[in-house]
Amino acid sequence: MIPCPTVSAGETDPWLERWLPLVVERAAGQPVLELGCGGGRDSMVLSAAGLRVTGIDSSEELLTEARARVPSGTFYGGDIRDGFPDFTGFGAILASLVLHYFTWEETAGLVARLLVSMRPGGVLLVRVNSTGDHEYGASGHPEIAANYYLVDGKPKRFFDRDAMLRLFDGAWHWLHLEEQVIHRYQRPKVIWEAVLERPLAADADSASRSKPRLPPSHL
Repeated sequence: MIPCPTVSAGETDPWLERWLPLVVERAAGQPVLELGCGGGRDSMVLSAAGLRVTGIDSSEELLTEARARVPSGTFYGGDIRDGFPDFTGFGAILASLVLHYFTWEETAGLVARLLVSMRPGGVLLVRVNSTGDHEYGASGHPEIAANYYLVDGKPKRFFDRDAMLRLFDGAWHWLHLEEQVIHRYQRPKVIWEAVLERPLAADADSASRSKPRLPPSHL
């Protein structure tokens, strides 16, 4: 097995910092949507960079923290499967560690809606569980479906490279795909990090033929 790159995160999990210049550029003055914003840790980073943040989370307790951290943000409570703000011009969308709890059909439906909610040229940043994430449920639990387990009473999906490529097949243009080990929690966690863009109209026809530019270790 080829070892995954390790990202030192600690309490702050500074994964977003490397992508901020791209997010600011592609947002182009439009709001940024964060799915599963939690207590606003990443929302605060976005806001500090001068971005307008719209967040959604199912926990009202965490949303109270997010509103305190980012008073300028707009935050909604609810399950992202039930919908999110009816706006089609988001310049960037973040979905960090939030898209791996659902059935494949629900997840694919969310990804399709993200595409139409983003302006052409906008970027999507995604992090999801990897099939290598054995410390957090990728094995040893009741299987609901392929790579989809009931972990401590909660459904959790785990992705391999092929599943990532299949989930974002067709209309998206790949900018980055990498399997990583992060240290956000008490034990090392293995994830996939992906960055994609909604192609401009002139480039849409070529999007389905694009391939992710992967690090040499993943070719």
